[in-house]
Amino acid sequence: MEAPDEPGAAVTTATSPRDLAHPARDEIRLEGVLHALSDPMRLRVVRELAATGAEVSCSSIELPVTKSTTTHHFRVLREAGVIRQTYRGTAKMNGLRRDALDALFPGLLDTVLSAAEGQAARLNAP
Repeated sequence: MEAPDEPGAAVTTATSPRDLAHPARDEIRLEGVLHALSDPMRLRVVRELAATGAEVSCSSIELPVTKSTTTHHFRVLREAGVIRQTYRGTAKMNGLRRDALDALFPGLLDTVLSAAEGQAARLNAP
């Protein structure tokens, strides 16, 4: 199977609870990405992933919501193709699919992140 972020790559389907389904790059839809980024908690996750530039565990991103709600937000981001989640031991690692998003929607992620930073500064929010 081709790497999931390669053009024409097949959708990665989950075959066990530790295998997480991800859309192939060609399956990522603009409306799904925009929906995923429209929630303040999910946008916060994406901002933190973009700032680190590396994979981080779910537990390293603190959100002011319950654990089940946090899990939901990560799932929405993964299913929209915004993040990639993989298990490393017992930790679920998360990474931004920047290459795929930049190839499909040039400038979108940088514009959204810049706007979110400006809004956070204006509202004095994290």
